Amino acid sequence: MNEINFFAAANSFEGFYSEFKDIYKTDGYKLYIIKGGAGTGKSSFMKKIKALAQEKNIPFVLFPCSSDPDSLDGIALPTIKLAFTDGTAPHILDPEYPAVKEEILNFGEFWDSGKLEEKADKIISVTNQNKALHKKASAYLKSLYPIALNSLNIAKSGIKYDKLNRYTELLIKKNIPKNSGAGKETIRFLSGVTPVGVVSYPQTPLSLCKKRIIIKDRYGLVSDFIMKKVREKGLNSGYNIITVKNPFMPSALIDHIIIPELSLCFLREYEYINFDCPDRRIHAERFMEKSSLKENKNTLKFNLKLQKELINTAVDTLKKAKSVHDTLESFYIKAMDFKALDTYSKQFLKKLDIKENSL
Repeated sequence: MNEINFFAAANSFEGFYSEFKDIYKTDGYKLYIIKGGAGTGKSSFMKKIKALAQEKNIPFVLFPCSSDPDSLDGIALPTIKLAFTDGTAPHILDPEYPAVKEEILNFGEFWDSGKLEEKADKIISVTNQNKALHKKASAYLKSLYPIALNSLNIAKSGIKYDKLNRYTELLIKKNIPKNSGAGKETIRFLSGVTPVGVVSYPQTPLSLCKKRIIIKDRYGLVSDFIMKKVREKGLNSGYNIITVKNPFMPSALIDHIIIPELSLCFLREYEYINFDCPDRRIHAERFMEKSSLKENKNTLKFNLKLQKELINTAVDTLKKAKSVHDTLESFYIKAMDFKALDTYSKQFLKKLDIKENSL
């Protein structure tokens, strides 16, 4: 079973951008919100859920943490409508319908408050240091917003919208059958700025869809035009879709659209995500006036260079934040009764009573 990975939030040019509620907003889901400090076993617990799902052959979707891709922020089991998420900052979640739709798992029950209080000054200092580094990384990324917007405006001025619109209409007509009803939308990210660089999960749509329509698009506006038309058609035709936003400019650009019911996806390929498949590529340049790009070549080149440098600086800052977070975790790890937590976890998993091939 291929792993399906998405980010539910992004360290973007717009600041921290969260779509965490989309992990479980589908009707009928039961969500378990896990509360507890750093190093209290939240991610490890969700990895036990993953192991159980693998053992029982239950499909699952993983949501790695954008501050540490080796750690999990969430896991969903769509076929049995179960989800688990980290409900602590920066993506704080609280129940809207307690016990009915959500329940809290409090891992704070397993720490020794006395041991933590002894280290109070250090814990507060390290916590504040971690927050400051995240704020600094966010400031670097947010400073790129007007620069990225400038590049988008330059690229936009050269798009042949009449030609692009005709092509898009034919593309949609050929690939999205007529249907009735109103579809539902889920928001995700396939890429994210993390302490180890810009991480992407190109295998996810390749695993979900047999048919892939890939647009090579450096600037993202041609693909965004196509994605928005596909999104509108898909939803109006009654299909449930996964809208994958751009990790840098999530309010401005859609990078990918996935329609699982049709085993079909529309994908943008650019510097930060490439798809290892032989499918034919649509080149965005065919819909753009090259003269317009040529006139602004130096500006676009400068903007791109600055973007790379500041993203790398933000990554280095997030790396420092991760190191500080590891120190914070060490205080909580020493204060945790992991034996009691392990017993609790086993009892909880047994209570879930997930059946083999429960599809």
